[in-house]
Amino acid sequence: MARYTGPSCKLCRREGEKLFLKGDKCYTDKCPVARRAYAPGQHGQQKKKLSEYGLQLREKQKARRFYGVLEKQFRKYFEMARDMKGVTGENLLKILESRLDNVVYRLGLATSRAEARQIVKHNHITVNGKRVNIPSYLVSPGDVIAVTEHMKNSEKVKMILESTGNKVVPSWLEFDADNLTGRVVSLPNREEIDLPVREQLIVELYSK
Repeated sequence: MARYTGPSCKLCRREGEKLFLKGDKCYTDKCPVARRAYAPGQHGQQKKKLSEYGLQLREKQKARRFYGVLEKQFRKYFEMARDMKGVTGENLLKILESRLDNVVYRLGLATSRAEARQIVKHNHITVNGKRVNIPSYLVSPGDVIAVTEHMKNSEKVKMILESTGNKVVPSWLEFDADNLTGRVVSLPNREEIDLPVREQLIVELYSK
């Protein structure tokens, strides 16, 4: 499947804020968003007034890039959210948060969602005792996510844990640092999702 392989920091600059796509680098002075707070390209420093459609499009692109999801799959998630009970925009964010790669990142088992996606694809994560190598796998309340036994003592995992040691695990997840296992307590509500995304704009875009 096609996937964006260009510089991640350009995506952040295009959206005008940090999307935390590069792990530790996003928290340092080397972050390009902090050094060049304007869009990439020769016209990046020109101020533009966005139309209503432009605002909606940028919000959708921002959400996609936060979670590393391509357009076709993002549209599928929106259709799932629309068919669920409740508020469509909040349902969409719940679905995105329940992706396995995002849960691995939220537990502090990866420094970025991209790294979490790689860890899952390389068969280093189990769900309820079974290996799952599909980053888009949607977890459910009660599911137990764990690092495989042969990876627990690896240098890679030790480096990740050193980097994410102070990370706060969201309240809808539980994490056992000694055994490197996590449990999905519940699906998050909107207040527990700390992303600066105006989901209503995305709903308006897809409802046209």
